Amino acid sequence: MSSQTTSLQPSTSKFQRMIHDSRSLGVLLLLCTLVSLILTNIESIGVHYATLWNLEIPGFHQLHLPHTVSHFINDALMTIFFFHVAMDIKREATVGELSTPSRMMLPAVAALFGVAFPALIFMLFAGGTAYSSGWAIPTATDIAFVLGMVSLLGKAVPHSLKVFLTALAIIDDLCAILIIALFYGSALSLPWLLGVAILAVVIYYVNRYLPHRASAVIMIILGMVMWYCMYRSGIHASFAGVILAFLLPTNKLTAFETKLHFPVNFIIVPIFALANTSIVISAASVAGLSSPLSLGIILGLFIGKPLGITTAVYLMIRLRLVRLGRQINWLQFIGVGFLAGIGFTMSIFVSILAFPGNDMLRDIAKLSVLIASAVAMTVGFIWLKYFPGMKNDQLSREKETDPETI
Repeated sequence: MSSQTTSLQPSTSKFQRMIHDSRSLGVLLLLCTLVSLILTNIESIGVHYATLWNLEIPGFHQLHLPHTVSHFINDALMTIFFFHVAMDIKREATVGELSTPSRMMLPAVAALFGVAFPALIFMLFAGGTAYSSGWAIPTATDIAFVLGMVSLLGKAVPHSLKVFLTALAIIDDLCAILIIALFYGSALSLPWLLGVAILAVVIYYVNRYLPHRASAVIMIILGMVMWYCMYRSGIHASFAGVILAFLLPTNKLTAFETKLHFPVNFIIVPIFALANTSIVISAASVAGLSSPLSLGIILGLFIGKPLGITTAVYLMIRLRLVRLGRQINWLQFIGVGFLAGIGFTMSIFVSILAFPGNDMLRDIAKLSVLIASAVAMTVGFIWLKYFPGMKNDQLSREKETDPETI
């Protein structure tokens, strides 16, 4: 028995390293996207594959629950994803890289500019048209792909720049969550919102006064009830996950993050990718790539993101609010801006919400997000990998800089 255990340990360790490597999720999402696109566009399989995601879940419609498979994924399972993301935001804001105003200032301002500029570019092309509700599609950065690309780049990106990009992506996620909650819900129902508020207060005291194990079980049960109230309230149900994460005490974040890491990153997000990249590549959808909708999304992500982020950094330095470290140069910030143009998960999610019931516009929007993300990923990687602005021996000696220095 002991010999068997010994022989299993190396593979188990290798598996653990793989699932905690941000590159693994990026590769998995790419594979899921390719599989979904291929299956959707094979004539003999595509109809059945698309039908799978639109299957009715028995009894759910009568209970006022998300009643199709894709609806359940996007409104229920993605709540767990948002819970996981919001825990990361809370951890960084309390004990991590965003825990002081000086550390938070530059990535926060850069993230806000990186949200505003793509939205403005989109509205330049699609404002006042039938596509204008998609203004938020190019505003989001996909943190999984960004961290995966940073891991692949290794020492080509200085540590301080990696910290900046990670913090920016986290704040960007928070902006996307708030946009979804504020702009992509339906008519508000005050009684259900009151239910959310009451449950939030109860959960706060449960987490504060009960032992960890008991409070965790009760919080999960009350959290499900809160999710249902949020679902009926007119605010997107996924926002319940954000509230739950912010109610969680800081000393309990690690335990929840550890338990959710694998199911969120390697089950929920891949299922989301499979369900929501089922895009029919037809003559109409290809023709739609020249529409204001598509141009607004592609240029918003590929041009708006780096333009907004570099503008923010430039202004902050010119105003002497931050200073640039010796290891960083301007062209590297442009490369970081390109990587921030990788939209994927959040952008696809907003595409679904922006055009309810219009499969053609959804497909055009999703296809545009995939194209923009692929271009941003490729250009950003090449830009940072092969830009000769920093020598390896400088990088190997790089030390932590003070909070106000990038």
